[in-house]
Amino acid sequence: MEVVVDYAYLTGTKNETIIKKLSIACENVLQKFHFQGPYTMRPDGDTENGLNWDDGHIPYYQLSTVLSESVVGFVYMYGYSESKCKFQSQLEGRPVHNLEDLNCPSPRHFRHKYSCTKPCHRIPSFRCGTRHAHSLYEWLMYHFQKMSYITCSEDITRHTTRFVSAV
Repeated sequence: MEVVVDYAYLTGTKNETIIKKLSIACENVLQKFHFQGPYTMRPDGDTENGLNWDDGHIPYYQLSTVLSESVVGFVYMYGYSESKCKFQSQLEGRPVHNLEDLNCPSPRHFRHKYSCTKPCHRIPSFRCGTRHAHSLYEWLMYHFQKMSYITCSEDITRHTTRFVSAV
């Protein structure tokens, strides 16, 4: 079974990535988790994803536990972009496959069906991890289905047909 994980983040005081929203998409499931900041900082927001430092209700120290428990039954984890896959792989301690390696287009190019419940995310230009996770999962399932219909014969022969017309 496959799962796609995406996240939205803010940059901390030491230029580190602070995950504020973790989104997980798999068959018939779309989960999102909002995390508190790991330390106190002046309330600051991001104009790209609409998140604020004060957003979140899950303590940040539980990030690894939440991710691990959410993906425990899945054999394959996928993410988009090398940096996100590397970060998730270090956090989870197992490989995260990059959808870019499968020639997946950027999630910004998808038509999104879902969004998180934050009102600011209704604006199409905002980057939403929930939207991206679901769209990437749908693309992955399409990709697998498409690949299952493409088969190449091991015996490469050329067949010709002659058409006979009769009057």
